[in-house]
Amino acid sequence: MLKGGAFKTECHILSIMTDISDFLAEKAKSIDERILKYLPEKFDEKYLEWAFGKARYAYDVKTLQKALSGPIWDFLKRGGKRWRPAMFLLVAEAMGGDIEKMADFVVVPELAHNGSIMVDDIEDMSEMRRGKPCTHNIYGIDVAINAGNLMYFLPFLVFIKNRDSFEKDILIRAYETFSQEMIIIHLGQAMDIWWHKGNDEGLTEERYLQMCAYKTGTLARLSAKLAAILSGGTPEQIEKIGKMAEAIGVGFQIQDDILSASGKEFMEKKGFGDDITEGKRTLIVIHAMKTLEPEDGKRLKEILNMHTRDPKLMQEALDLLKKGGSVEYAREFAKKMVSEAWEEANPVIPDSSAKEKLKSFVDYLITRKI
Repeated sequence: MLKGGAFKTECHILSIMTDISDFLAEKAKSIDERILKYLPEKFDEKYLEWAFGKARYAYDVKTLQKALSGPIWDFLKRGGKRWRPAMFLLVAEAMGGDIEKMADFVVVPELAHNGSIMVDDIEDMSEMRRGKPCTHNIYGIDVAINAGNLMYFLPFLVFIKNRDSFEKDILIRAYETFSQEMIIIHLGQAMDIWWHKGNDEGLTEERYLQMCAYKTGTLARLSAKLAAILSGGTPEQIEKIGKMAEAIGVGFQIQDDILSASGKEFMEKKGFGDDITEGKRTLIVIHAMKTLEPEDGKRLKEILNMHTRDPKLMQEALDLLKKGGSVEYAREFAKKMVSEAWEEANPVIPDSSAKEKLKSFVDYLITRKI
């Protein structure tokens, strides 16, 4: 039973989670409306000409609908928190940006994020995503790769269609930021893929965190930096807000790893034990390998390298991760990392109610239960 300060802390956390959950639900609809502008559920000639130019010969509207919009919207409609574009809006508001003028740019991190997941699921040979079979298991690997790649590149259309809304130097800086982050994300993915093949000799916490900064941290950093740039932020504000968002992205990944190791509801939505099947080298795994008895550490690595789908073996691995206190270690690590990143960014963000909401949002992402 919770008493005194502990009870108040728990109530405060619950209040934050409720408020931010409501905020995310409220913003999801408007974010999807912006996505629909750039990628409608139903293709027609008018849209195709607007987005891709007039056909020299003839568009096959039905084929493009079935091979692109259909698979992508099947994926987007499954949910997802939309927290990266929501963070873009919060940072823009906190920086005093023109939200309406900037609103189309929520499309950039959200489409890029979902494209990366669709391709990542193929690379990991995943079975389930957000409670349904992965896109490649429904439409085929070829369709899923192409649809995922479109979601990487379609955000450039936002820059093209908004070229007259911002000063040239600001738009170029935003464009360069997007281009750089989309290059960086592939370095993070390369490290992750190579390690979960069992090639983890010399893997350290620092190298793992760099992978996360270049994978999960990238699109969070992109969201915040875009918002700061388009709001007219200074180089110092852009850099520090970007670093804060990167830490949020890494903390979000660590929290995913924690939930995968302990959250039944989370695992059912993502796919039971996928991190074990994929042989993921997470912060929890790295810590466990250092703290477990040699035989237990050897057994954990053995199971990870099997890429098994046997529920008993997956549960054995999850039990080993908890045995050395590695889950709790990761939880405290994420909290400390994000807290320190916020303290660094705090002085460059003007005080306002929007800033308070942004801080609550940061707290929510590393205390969520799913």
